Amino acid sequence: MRPRDLKIPDQRHPEKARRPDAPQPKKPDWIRVKAPSSEGYKKTRDIMREHRLVTVCEEAGCPNVGECWSQGHATMMIMGEICTRGCTFCNVATGKPDALDAFEPGRVADAVAKLGLSHVVITSVDRDDVADGGAAHIAQTIRATRHRSPDTTIEVLTPDFLKCGPEALEAVVEARPDVFNHNLETVPGLYPQVRPGARYFHSLRLLQRVKDLDPAMFTKSGIMVGLGEDRQAVLQVMDDMRAADVDFLTVGQYLQPTPKHHAVARFVTPDEFAGYEKAAYGKGFLMVSATPLTRSSYHAGDDFAQLRAAREERLARA
Repeated sequence: MRPRDLKIPDQRHPEKARRPDAPQPKKPDWIRVKAPSSEGYKKTRDIMREHRLVTVCEEAGCPNVGECWSQGHATMMIMGEICTRGCTFCNVATGKPDALDAFEPGRVADAVAKLGLSHVVITSVDRDDVADGGAAHIAQTIRATRHRSPDTTIEVLTPDFLKCGPEALEAVVEARPDVFNHNLETVPGLYPQVRPGARYFHSLRLLQRVKDLDPAMFTKSGIMVGLGEDRQAVLQVMDDMRAADVDFLTVGQYLQPTPKHHAVARFVTPDEFAGYEKAAYGKGFLMVSATPLTRSSYHAGDDFAQLRAAREERLARA
């Protein structure tokens, strides 16, 4: 039996192969970015290849990869390159993953040290095939990175641990990342079409439980817009996040990876993003990033510094 070729769309996304093609509208000027070509980009790419690491920057087709990699910033995607979920917005390959690699946490730690990162984002595929959803592996990656680079702040972007007991989340929080991120991705009414394997209120409760376990830990979540939601639904998600004491909100434009993915309903204008940012700060978020090209990990290091400063300022005023 031939191995899968993840460069072939039908093999990368077998669950989407029979979906009808959705039209891909022309991107407006405010979405376009230059193709990556800098020396910094190439150096980051080479370090990722040397350590046999997967990045969400490449797997998800992030439009900011050129800018981030040119500055030596990359988001590590651990636990393989094949996800057990089939979200209709996502370009990460779907299927049955390989076994977890026990040496991967060490390779991530080495790459972070080699890149000299002051802040690193570690994300992962969903691993519903593993009893703890990969929580112990995530925790070990945090500890290995902390050991090699004690001054580096660590942000994790985790799965939802939907099929796991409470000890899965507890293991990740116990490893003490500086930021715990889990994205709600969209408004609850679109979950059946956009995130069919997930549950909105479970993800919301996950973020709330992080604060229950460690009230001092920064929490972060994000959504995409342009999927078919309306403004009122986005504002309601903000209220839900604040009720769960989420500190940091990201809002970015959904971009359709292939014709088989969920269609772009519309391109949200920069003025509308500015309105979302203003509304979110009014609701009490410590930090908000809301622009067309915002992604969970975009400018994460600079944003973390601002997040920490915002909390200190709020505490000083209290």
